[in-house]
Amino acid sequence: MVQVLSVQAQEMVEGEQRGRLISSEVNNAVHAAFNALAQTVLVNNSRTLEDLLREMLQPALKAWLDDNLPGMVERLVRVEIEQISKPRRVAIPTSA
Repeated sequence: MVQVLSVQAQEMVEGEQRGRLISSEVNNAVHAAFNALAQTVLVNNSRTLEDLLREMLQPALKAWLDDNLPGMVERLVRVEIEQISKPRRVAIPTSA
């Protein structure tokens, strides 16, 4: 009976592994390698994910601002100047 259950369990494991792209041994090795990397990063470097993202995004944000901010400010200032400099109509009282 125990041997029959063992064979059935083995068949189930083999069936599950057929649907996977990698074997469980490879999966375990990859998992262990990433855990080791994560531990090394956490121990040797106390930077947070936020710090890493800020460091990675800063050059892209700077380039975008360098390319787009002057034009945006110029356009907005022009609109404000046009609004300020439009002649205002003053209502002239009429004698009735």
